[in-house]
Amino acid sequence: MSGPGEHVVILGAGHAGGTAAALLRQYGHEGPITLVGDEPIAPYQRPPLSKAWLKGEADADALALKPLEFYAEHAIDFRPGVRAVKITRGAKTVELSDGSTLTYDKLILATGARAIALPIPGAELSGVMALRTAADAEALKAALGPGKRLAVVGGGYIGLEVAASGRALGAEVTVLERESRILARVACQALSDFFQAYHQKHGVAFELGCSVTGFVGEAGRVTGVTLADGRTIPCDAAVVGVGAAPNDELAADCGLETARGVVVDLDARTSDPDIFAIGDVAHRPMPIYDRMFRMESVPNALEQAKQAASAITGRPRPAGECPWQWSDQYDLKLQIAGYAFDVDEILVRGDPASGRFAVFHLKGDQVQAVEAINAPPEFMMGKMLILNRKPVDKARLADPNVSMKEVAA
Repeated sequence: MSGPGEHVVILGAGHAGGTAAALLRQYGHEGPITLVGDEPIAPYQRPPLSKAWLKGEADADALALKPLEFYAEHAIDFRPGVRAVKITRGAKTVELSDGSTLTYDKLILATGARAIALPIPGAELSGVMALRTAADAEALKAALGPGKRLAVVGGGYIGLEVAASGRALGAEVTVLERESRILARVACQALSDFFQAYHQKHGVAFELGCSVTGFVGEAGRVTGVTLADGRTIPCDAAVVGVGAAPNDELAADCGLETARGVVVDLDARTSDPDIFAIGDVAHRPMPIYDRMFRMESVPNALEQAKQAASAITGRPRPAGECPWQWSDQYDLKLQIAGYAFDVDEILVRGDPASGRFAVFHLKGDQVQAVEAINAPPEFMMGKMLILNRKPVDKARLADPNVSMKEVAA
């Protein structure tokens, strides 16, 4: 618990860091708060970058977590455009990229994750980009439009959202995926088949089981993606979406325990009792599944911001939540609850051809995860079943004529 005048420094002004700063004030912390962010704008929502921002339906003001004046009004010292370069735990100091040094009583690491770059020729060409920041989204939006050709390297959720937005803007889109199906690492075959067919119906082309070997260009700008089979896929822009790596170097360098992320407990506290880690950078306990895991989602960022702010201000630990996330593509809303760990059966409820169905991942008679397409009741009740670890009647779960409330009762 923090004392009344303790200084809380938050490194990272994304969804997790921005929320933690606001919650500390809401929970009664009266000491100084410094929020350090390497982007030039205030904390904002990132999921719409691949959707509403690309399509011109939202901008920085619309996506801001709080109006810029909120931080000054709540005595939060917001420092944009700088990043931490060193943490010295013994002295409790943080050195920043602008040469200044902060002294902290409590430190929150909310440094997020970065897009994994492909170590292949041509990756430095203009027009080869990732999609993690508002600046990335703005650059991509400028490169898209009618008659433009977009290559998406990676058939995960971000790649598919970018593909859908690219089509909405009139671009020709080709998705290049190393595996034999899209969403291979995050979804079951039924969902992969459904999304591929839906995207193809909207004019997206797919190259599956292909290996990208490089990018080619003219005058420093990308003009194509080369494949191991010798072909070149022409493009005016290429988005690489092959996963993300946690920005945990600061933590590792100062001796905190890391394991593909900064290891924390259920209070989001690291191996140093005065340092917390939240959001995409945190490797956290998942009591539902009796394991540790690093999650990249807004709900996780919010949950861990609550955990850290509660621990710092002496509030009771918030109740555990069921992890969840979502993806919007065209008129489809995919809502995912839980993770498909240790699954021994997959059950499809509803008809995929109708565009409204859910895929339940089961371990015995317990729901481990649910992927719901335009099916809010299945998602909501599925979340409850996952969190409460309640056994289900599989026959009733598979029957769409039995309401989800009855299934969960």
